[in-house]
This record gives sequence, C-alpha cells and structure tokens, in this order.
Amino acid sequence: MSGPAALILKPGRDKSVRHGHPWLFSGAIERVDGTPASGATVGVFGSDGTFLAWAAYSPSSQIRARVWSRDENARIDRDFFASAITQAVDARRALFDGDHTAARLVHGESDGLPGVVVDRYGDTIVLQLSAAGADAWRDDIADALARIEGARCVVERSDAEVRTLEGLPLRNGVLRGSAPSAVDIVEDGLRYRVDVLHGQKTGFYLDQRDNRAIVRRFAAQRRVLNAFCYTGGFTLAALAGEAASVLSIDTASDALDLARENLRRNPLLPSDRAQWREADVFTELRRLRNANAQFDLIVLDPPKFAPTAAHVSRAARAYKDINLLALKLLAPGGLLATFSCSGGVSVDLFQKIVAGAAIDAQAQAVILQRLTASADHPIALAFPEGEYLKGLLIRKAR
Repeated sequence: MSGPAALILKPGRDKSVRHGHPWLFSGAIERVDGTPASGATVGVFGSDGTFLAWAAYSPSSQIRARVWSRDENARIDRDFFASAITQAVDARRALFDGDHTAARLVHGESDGLPGVVVDRYGDTIVLQLSAAGADAWRDDIADALARIEGARCVVERSDAEVRTLEGLPLRNGVLRGSAPSAVDIVEDGLRYRVDVLHGQKTGFYLDQRDNRAIVRRFAAQRRVLNAFCYTGGFTLAALAGEAASVLSIDTASDALDLARENLRRNPLLPSDRAQWREADVFTELRRLRNANAQFDLIVLDPPKFAPTAAHVSRAARAYKDINLLALKLLAPGGLLATFSCSGGVSVDLFQKIVAGAAIDAQAQAVILQRLTASADHPIALAFPEGEYLKGLLIRKAR
C-alpha cells in the first residue's frame, strides 16, 4: 500500500504530529507530492524534510491524513494490522470472564488504528471502519479478526454517517463466517441479546459497562427513571441492584421490544417492578414534571446531540433542557447519572451545562463522581478528542 507519495507540512504546523497526535488537517499541509489514492499510505514530512510518520491519506476529509506509525522503517502491510490487532486483543484479556463475555477489542486511535473499531460479543466480532485508510485494509483486517480464538463470525457495521465525510459508501453485512441468528452476551452476570446487524452503534453500548455497575450499586430501594433506555442496559442493572421500580423511556419500539426480551432472559430479576414507555423523551419528561412525578435515581444517556463542533450550540441547549427537567423530577437526596457522548462537547463544557441546569432548576447539587467510558475504551494521552463519553454522578441536596 505504501508508495512514493508524500505530504509536506507547512512551517510551524508539525508540532501536534511530533507530539503524538494522530490527525493531520488539510490546513497544515503545504503540498502533496505524487497522486495518492484515497486510503493510500503516504509519508509525512516537516517543512525541513524531516520524516514524521506514515499515514493514511483521505482527500475527501478535512482530516486529510491519519497516522499509522512514526517508525520510518515500518511497513504498513497486512502484518502491521495483524500485529496491532493482536496487541489490542491481548491488552483486554482480563476483561473477559464468565460474568463478562463482551468488550471492545480495538478502539481506533488509542490502539494505533485510526478509523478501526472492533467489538466482541461472545463468539461474534463486529467491525466498524470510519476512515478511508481503514477501509482500504478492510479485507486484511477482517482476516486478522477471523483468526481470533473463538471467533465464529465477523460482521461489518460500517454504516455510520461519518463515512460520507470520507467519501465512503455505507456497508452492513457479514464479512467472515455465517450470519448470526442471535447474539447473546453476559455483562456483570446479566444476560442480553444484541442485534449486531441493525442495532445502534455495533449493537450495544459497551462503553457504559462500568457505569451500569455504578447504577446497580446505588439502585437499592430507589424509584428509578431510565431515559433513552435503548435495550435496557441501565434498567436491568437497576433491577439487579434491587430498585423499588424502574420506568424506562425510549422512542424506538424495536429497542423497547428487545429490552423487554432482555428482562425475560433474566428470570431472577423482579419484572413486576419494570415499566416500559414508548415516547419522545423530551415530551415525556415534561409530562412527568407537570404531573409532579418524583424519582430517586435518574439516568440520562441520550444519543449524540453534537456529531461535530458545528452542532455544539444546539446540543448545549438540548443537554441543558433534559438535565433541567431531570433535576426537577429528582427527589431531595436523589441521584442523577447524566451523560454526553458528543465528541464536540468537552468535559468542562458538559459540567457547565449541567451546572446551568441546576441553577435554573433551583437545585443544590454536588458531584459525587465523574464518569467515563469503561477500560476497554482507552484514551490516548496525545489524543484528548478520544474522550467522547463523559458523565457526572450528581446528588441533589435534601
């Protein structure tokens, strides 16, 4: 894949890549020597001719190149990807046991593989490719994944809209093995069925694994509201933590159907304490507020309101709205676990939004814990953009 093409950076625009950042934006590039195809490996050089990195070229994106390696002697070939995937998988072996059969295996830039996400659900591997360079090595990556011990099937879920920014088509299907009729996993001893072919993201929100355990720990005898419940992960966690009741709200009927199925798959949980409601969450939260409803523990895990920085202002209003409503619904002494998965909303901005919501709700509250993605979603120190999931566990004063 490598060739003679090269990216020459403008004077003074090489600092971030020298410090380990994996992205090169179009504005940093002085010129392109050669005619690299989309996804091709190119050399990256400073204005003084110093070699900086091997990177994947993406002519359709503002992120014009993503770094594979800073070793001038590295060969970007099928062995490179097989080695990187093996290292990522080995680093996560401790996360799998009888009570946990699902985790993220490859987390893009943080594992040195920008644009590559791999999740494991039991014996099914789900691959998501979001960048031109990753897409160019699709078959070699799939071959490496198929060789993972115990893997029965490799499913591709490269259907995220971000691919259109790379000039790539959307893809969804089975790459290796036979299509799974159903995929079952265990998390924290609870059983879930995952729709890997049609569910959101790759089928399940693996990044919330640790946070579901936190909700489970605090749920005992509390009246719980799980907004944007999807397939019921936080709901089952709360019920396993002996919640007094759980009201779960989502706008997607198919997600609620699977959530109910997940509850049935755990017969030891008190299903009579669970109520499911198909509704627009914003509308339903207002209705509950107007009805003077009260809850002791509320989970807000909304979808991505700000896919890019251009959407941040609108997203901030939406986050403030739902947190304001939640704080009004929260009983004195109650807990709010609130999240944002929008990469364009920083940790500091999210806290300011929630603080503003508390002021408007006339609620005194304290942060008990800052919440983030589970350990299978590491954040490279040189790539703070990787911290997309941020959350707060808040206690409202009595």
